[in-house]
Amino acid sequence: MRCPYCRFADSRVVDSREVDEGQTIRRRRSCPECGKRFTTVEEATLAVIKRSGVTEPFRRDKVVAGVRKACQGRPFDDDALALLAQKVEDAVRATGVAEVESGDVGLAILGPLRALDEVAYLRFASVYRGFDSLTDFEAEISALRASPGRHPYAGHAVDKHGGAYDPAPSTPARARVSTP
Repeated sequence: MRCPYCRFADSRVVDSREVDEGQTIRRRRSCPECGKRFTTVEEATLAVIKRSGVTEPFRRDKVVAGVRKACQGRPFDDDALALLAQKVEDAVRATGVAEVESGDVGLAILGPLRALDEVAYLRFASVYRGFDSLTDFEAEISALRASPGRHPYAGHAVDKHGGAYDPAPSTPARARVSTP
């Protein structure tokens, strides 16, 4: 890590601490050239690959906006939607995958949304699972009636075929530098 004071190309780590349940690592560093200390913050990034191929950072507010459309006219408050978005992010991060497709994020929403409201779940599922006919809706309603309170998507992220994600071997980190 380059020193922000003298631009020396190397530094020594003095102390490391995990923050945000291990999602962020703060490192206190010392420059062997000028002797000054500085802090770096490393955080794992989660990227979403859109249908167009463009990659952008995962954002909870986009999850909330998408779910809000499915919840239109339903009795929801902002806290419930924010909690749902947090659950989706936690589930996707727990897989260890650094980049996920936008459709996979939509599928990961299904479990927590079903637990929140079955009507909103059915609206959202019809888009993300690509219902083509009335038969698709009937099959999903039958599945909802057969297993109240639990759905195959509940509590974990799934791929576009309904299976669990295979964890990636590593997650890239992005570093931010702050001075004392």
